[in-house]
Parts: sequence; C-alpha cells; structure tokens
Amino acid sequence: MREIQLTVNGRRRRLAVADDELLLDVLRREFGVTSAREGCGVGACGACTVLAGGQSVSSCLARAARYDGAGITTADGLPDDDEVVEEFVAARAMQCGYCIPGFVLMAHELLAENPRPTDDDVSEHLEGNICRCGTYGEIRTAIKAAAARREAREGRKSA
Repeated sequence: MREIQLTVNGRRRRLAVADDELLLDVLRREFGVTSAREGCGVGACGACTVLAGGQSVSSCLARAARYDGAGITTADGLPDDDEVVEEFVAARAMQCGYCIPGFVLMAHELLAENPRPTDDDVSEHLEGNICRCGTYGEIRTAIKAAAARREAREGRKSA
C-alpha cells in the first residue's frame, strides 16, 4: 500500500491504495463517482473515461498510484449548466446513457484542443468510444453545437 493524494472534482483527499489498484475502482469507492463505468475492462469502449489534467484517461486500465497529486475530472463533477451536457440533451444524443459520460468528457478534451472541430475531427477524436445505441450522429451534432455555443460566448466576451 502507498499513500497518494487525488483531487477529484475539486475534492482533495489523501488515501492508501495498493500498487495494482485501478483508478476506476478508487474513484468509485473513495469518491462515490458513478459516471465512470467499466464497460469492456480493456480500455476500448470509453465508458470509464475521466480527465486527468484535462487529458483523457481510460480509468479501467490506469493504476491509481500513477496519478498521485493529479486533478481528476469526472462527468459527476461538471457544473449543472455545462454546455456540452446541455447540447447532448438537446440533440437527444443518448438513449441508454451508459456511454454518455465518457463521450461528454472526450468532447471537453476535444474542444479544449480544437475549438472549431470538423465532423472528421469529432469522429477521429471519439474513435475509441463505443455507443451501443448508435447515436453517433446525434453525438457529433451535440459536440458541434457546444463548440458553436462556446465560440459565441467567447465572441461576446471579447466584444
């Protein structure tokens, strides 16, 4: 066991973890995170996606000890008025909802890197996420709408 410090959705804690303990398990057990889920267990579906320092991480593969001192964001920690979430709802981008937290966080990562993504940019960035319900078109629409909202908001700020 080793002691690490994690800041998850703004809550900082010191905790003991085994060297082989997965970040997903620590987030769910120690922080009550429910949005990060194990889908495939091999990092191929995106259901376990979290952001560590703004970068996507497959938490079902990541050892918690590696993230000592890291700031972790999960979908549980997004504000109630998050424009990406709002656009996912408006576009009806979810059916069962299992995959949506991972897609939302991947959208945040993409928009931070590329505020004006093309359809191809969105598809390429989300390549490792799987939606069993097949709402890929709606997901793409939601992300592009969130990008447009951010651009409009930034335009208003600079005016």
